[in-house]
Amino acid sequence: MPDDYHRPCENPLWPCAMTGAVACLAGFDDIGVVVHGSSGCYFYPASLIATPIHGTFLVENEVIFGTESRLHEVIGELEDRYARIAVVNTCVPAIMGEDIGDLARGGRVFIVDSPGFLGNLEVGYHRALAEIAPEVDPGAAGVNIDGICCTDPFCRGNALEARRLLGLAGATVAATFCLDSYATARWAAPLTVGTNPDLASGIGRWCGSLLGLDSVAETIDALAAVVDGIEAQPVREEIAWADARIRKACNKYLQRFDPPRVAIFSGRSYADFAARLLKDYLDADIACIAARNDADAPADDFSVIGDMIRDAAPDLVLGSSYEQTLAGDAAFVGLTPPIRDRVLLHSRAVAGIEGALCLMDEILNACITRRRRGRERILH
Repeated sequence: MPDDYHRPCENPLWPCAMTGAVACLAGFDDIGVVVHGSSGCYFYPASLIATPIHGTFLVENEVIFGTESRLHEVIGELEDRYARIAVVNTCVPAIMGEDIGDLARGGRVFIVDSPGFLGNLEVGYHRALAEIAPEVDPGAAGVNIDGICCTDPFCRGNALEARRLLGLAGATVAATFCLDSYATARWAAPLTVGTNPDLASGIGRWCGSLLGLDSVAETIDALAAVVDGIEAQPVREEIAWADARIRKACNKYLQRFDPPRVAIFSGRSYADFAARLLKDYLDADIACIAARNDADAPADDFSVIGDMIRDAAPDLVLGSSYEQTLAGDAAFVGLTPPIRDRVLLHSRAVAGIEGALCLMDEILNACITRRRRGRERILH
């Protein structure tokens, strides 16, 4: 593992490897996920992930005298509730070097050694997926979906939209990584499309991304070229319909207001998608794009992000609740976890056709509301 991955996890703007592993495993409905560590290590992923997870909640005496008995107790409480149990190791047990491998038994309990100091969310996500060990069945029907992660506010919406688009094209869905059952995920189909290339699984032949209308068209065309029975035309017709709706709404906005100046903070794939959408339809001035997961210069320092926002002086900020606290009077749209200021019950998407429509909805409404607030301040 490169040395620059080994950075402290103090108030991280982007989740650590432990949280990434938990987020991957929590997407399998027949796996019970146990965070083997302190209460803090449990509550951080629990605050981001909507599905239930479990913890050992280690205290001082267990750290001193050994954690195995506590872990054995928690596993025993869960064995009747789940077909399989995944134990995710955190920093303290990993540093202790305690051998908990003996608790893995009969394939029902498996250990994912993914302490936070190994790196960021993506590192842990892929580490956990490697423990699931999906295999491609050359004869399996359907198309896999990947890029789904339970820390993502758009997790379920992206999965539903990807399944809808594949169905519209006449394709069946095989495995969804990671929002599926363990049994389904173990045997994947040969072809895969993704909702977030940052979390591409590497399972099967990659046929493209579903982020953005152009990418949807290219991906469905790629599938139609290799799979009999898949028809790209119904999807292309819906793309044309969505494109016309977005252009009409954006042209109406631009008749009243100047193009927005924008600062974007997210994972790399979401950030680039949002920038393209804003540039193509609103001729936006993209003042800065800062990706949380860039290997060379990750945008995960609160003070640095504050400086970037002040220097950019944006009209619109896309990011997380961290950026929202720094945005001042700029319009804000949530694109990145955590999003703490609102109730999120609806399965919102950012991928696919509905994802592009949904994100532009949020952007236009946020910008219009900001303009109205500014006008009201002038009048008063």
